[in-house]
Amino acid sequence: DKLAAWLGAFGADHPGSEALARSGLAAMLAQPAGQMARERAELNALDGAEANAAAVLAERRGQRERHAAELARTEGVEGAGAAAAALDAVQAERAAAQEAAAALRLQLAQDDARRAQAASILGELAQQQVVERRWGQLSELIGSSDGKKFRNYAQQFTLDVLLGYANSHLGQLARRYRLERVPGAAGPSLGLLVRDLDMGGEVRSVNSLSGGESFLVSLALALGLASLSSNRVRVESLFIDEGFGSLDSETLRIAMDALDGLQSMGRKVGVISHVQEMTDRIATRILVQPNGGGTSSVTVQQ
Repeated sequence: DKLAAWLGAFGADHPGSEALARSGLAAMLAQPAGQMARERAELNALDGAEANAAAVLAERRGQRERHAAELARTEGVEGAGAAAAALDAVQAERAAAQEAAAALRLQLAQDDARRAQAASILGELAQQQVVERRWGQLSELIGSSDGKKFRNYAQQFTLDVLLGYANSHLGQLARRYRLERVPGAAGPSLGLLVRDLDMGGEVRSVNSLSGGESFLVSLALALGLASLSSNRVRVESLFIDEGFGSLDSETLRIAMDALDGLQSMGRKVGVISHVQEMTDRIATRILVQPNGGGTSSVTVQQ
């Protein structure tokens, strides 16, 4: 019947509740009306509380959803701001890095320019050092404030050439001797020494020569000076004052032969002497004879 069907459907809809039978339903229906009214009121109260709880729950769910949406929106805005700030920071760092790179490139270019300039200066410095060394060597040789060092240096060269000519003539006048410059600690000087070839090349002072030997050496120097001057200025005349009286006959002959050789070369040779042997070999003579009273007479003989 319908009641049994309803009881079966109720049991199926409420599986966790106790099975409701006809007897139980009859017992429940047998309750007093007041109790049933109270139970219905309690049931209605429970339904109202349930409805209120459902409304509050729905409101709380709505609030939670709105709060979640607001939180998501806020977090999105904050995240975008943070991303923008991070991007700005990265761009600032990139700009700073680019500026630093540009500054480094400028420094490298300036360094390359300075290196090239330094290399050019070093090249010029090397050239100037070569010039400075050359002038320094010249200064060591001939440099002095008064010019004396240069004069001595030039005179040394001139004296070497003169000694070459003088020794050439000395080879005819006195083969035994050769003239040399005096060696010094700072270099050769302008002093003269004589080397005695007959004594194994012994070097001694020119002051050790005898009167005749000194005359021959002096004559060789005079002849050498005449030869030296003839390179640019021709010396036409040579005058010798005395000195022949100290020569022996052989040495006098050698000296006269040398003078005759100069005369044969077209030079005029004048000799002042009292040696009779010389006057016999001289074709043209100027005789000076004292007359007394401080006067003299001059006679030319040919």
